[in-house]
Amino acid sequence: IMLLRLVWALFLFARPSEAFSAHPLVPTDIKLSKASASLMGQASSSSGEDVNEQQTVKKASRLAGFDAPTVWHEFTPLAKEYGACNLGQGFPDWPCPNFAKDAIKRAVDNDLNQYTRSGGHPALMEVLAETYSPLLGRRLDPMTEVTAAVGASEALFAAFQALLGPGDEAVLLEPAFDIYAAQVQMAGAKSVHVPLRPAPGGNWALDPAELAAALTPRAKVLVLNTPHNPTGKVFTRAELEAIAEIVQRYPQLVVVTDEVYENILYGNAVHERMATINGMWDRTLTISSAGKTFSLTGWKVGWLIGPEPLIRAVMEVNQWVQFSVPTPNQQAVADILVEARRPYRGHPDFYAHLRAEYARKKEVLCAALVSAGITPLKVEGGIFVMGDTSSLEVPEKYTSKGTAACPEMTRDWAFCRWLTIEKGVAAIPPSAFYCKEHKALAGNYARFAICKTDETLEESTKRLQRVQVQSVVEQEDASIML
Repeated sequence: IMLLRLVWALFLFARPSEAFSAHPLVPTDIKLSKASASLMGQASSSSGEDVNEQQTVKKASRLAGFDAPTVWHEFTPLAKEYGACNLGQGFPDWPCPNFAKDAIKRAVDNDLNQYTRSGGHPALMEVLAETYSPLLGRRLDPMTEVTAAVGASEALFAAFQALLGPGDEAVLLEPAFDIYAAQVQMAGAKSVHVPLRPAPGGNWALDPAELAAALTPRAKVLVLNTPHNPTGKVFTRAELEAIAEIVQRYPQLVVVTDEVYENILYGNAVHERMATINGMWDRTLTISSAGKTFSLTGWKVGWLIGPEPLIRAVMEVNQWVQFSVPTPNQQAVADILVEARRPYRGHPDFYAHLRAEYARKKEVLCAALVSAGITPLKVEGGIFVMGDTSSLEVPEKYTSKGTAACPEMTRDWAFCRWLTIEKGVAAIPPSAFYCKEHKALAGNYARFAICKTDETLEESTKRLQRVQVQSVVEQEDASIML
């Protein structure tokens, strides 16, 4: 028994991320038996005391609030429970291209299975420099102006660790991917939130005056996501220039751009880059990854591009965080980026094929939403559609009661629960991407993922087409009852 307890205790402390953090409800304080605590030098079981008596280990204050359930803890199980078509989580649910599979096999077969350079595998760094130099209008040094990360999420983490500390502020444009605020908190800094607002034509706009009012000398980072999750907005060059003019009033401020959807654009949208705006190269970190473009989210290969001082700071963080992104993955992505330039399935390159496929899927999804009485907002880039749900009535039983992840129920959250449970289509309430003060802005919207197989979209269409008809019948039945 003592041996089993010893093994369990060692497991808990050797792998905290799996033993604790992966669980949806991490206790605020970590309870340990005295036998476990003794292994940490905190107690001794030799006194004859009951080894099962609980002791408390305090979590770091930087994790405050992380034990709360999230939108993902609620809606993913909810979709499974009710057999809903899941248009919630945003990852491509189709296989990666065969040339990607061939690339990873080749890397392993060529024995590229040991550590590589901490700052990034040279082969990948060279391909990235070659790829982005013309896009950024400058010749990039692959060893000093490009670095690798464990996906875009870890790239963001490393950037925030390098640039933020206690007393600093990071400005986030809402709705904002929920990982931003959590990572800012882990860096010891404070998030300041500036909302995008719906604009004529179904687009979204940033009020420069609101941004200017939010900035102070404490602001060290502005996070700019374009193409934007979840709104689908692609910032124009004029908008970037307006933001840059405000940013340049603050010498300490760095723009961290999340551009993971850079290759997924619709219509005539053009992906403009903050790093190319006059005066912004020296104060911009550009982040992207292979995951969403090539349906490789499990590979976790991302990168950062920027001026040597900023990249060096990120490298300094990562040599103590992840040390080295997996070598075969990096080599494979290097080969993939080269292969993607070649003709693919009747298109001039893989990226043209990707955009054509997403455009087709977007049209299918938008038509389905319209049939349900949901108005799709303009989508210029990325893998999501925001829908205006204001024409549909949400039953009172959903709006009147909170959940663990949404104690103070909002209309968008209630709508998405109703749609998942009663109509069999799961979406994500965008209030999850707002701070508490701005959640009301999301009330009439829901986020739907485009990046699903044709079969999933076809079945979702059938279910959504029944929504408005069923809603009308339900309203008529209610009026008869009255």
